[in-house]
Amino acid sequence: MHILILGGTTEARALAGLLHGTVRVTSSLAGRVASPRLPAGEVRIGGFGGVDGLVAWVRQHAVDAVIDATHPFAERISFNAARAAATAHVPLLALRRPGWVPVDGDRWVSVPSLDAAAGALDGLGDRVFLTTGRMGLAAFADRPEWFLVRSVDAPDAPMPARTEILLDRGPFTLDGERELLARHRIDVLVTKDSGGAATAPKLTAAREAGIPVVVVHRPPVPEGVPVAATPEEAAAWVATRPGESRVR
Repeated sequence: MHILILGGTTEARALAGLLHGTVRVTSSLAGRVASPRLPAGEVRIGGFGGVDGLVAWVRQHAVDAVIDATHPFAERISFNAARAAATAHVPLLALRRPGWVPVDGDRWVSVPSLDAAAGALDGLGDRVFLTTGRMGLAAFADRPEWFLVRSVDAPDAPMPARTEILLDRGPFTLDGERELLARHRIDVLVTKDSGGAATAPKLTAAREAGIPVVVVHRPPVPEGVPVAATPEEAAAWVATRPGESRVR
């Protein structure tokens, strides 16, 4: 059995580790990070060239099932995967970590997009901690606030005129996030609802400091695609697929 994992996330690496040695696993990484953490098993890096390219790759490499374990905001590849799986007649599962849920004391402003997040900053603060990644900074390019932008790799222009870049990779600690907010005098946080524990401490630190948080909703999983919340659930799904559960 050959499983294609569309990956790049912590959950994708964990799933590859669970499946490796039991079935043949190929993890596909988009190649947007300069030095990605590689999972167990076979790895390919780079795009497929759209739906047709993904269909061709699945057929050429005799893929038995596809697991979309990409970032919750990787909307294009998720919809391409759904169309390609339907065309190639292979089952598809989405692996999505649960989203964050506000608790007492949170001051969240929920918005549907990065453009809406930029508009929501009016009156919230003057020093923004922007943790939406290096893609999409153009939405904030015309904002007058000062921005601390944290990302794994250096972002490209356009970006806000008053910007400091912090290159770092999670997981992050609560003490570290508290210190960062205090040191940079942050008074508003902007984040995507990526979920998971690796970057959640910033939400706790913001709650403790009474800082408002602009949260961008994640896009929906394509209609009709089953969802697993954990790598273990996804591995159990693979175990139920027909075929030989051995490396080939």
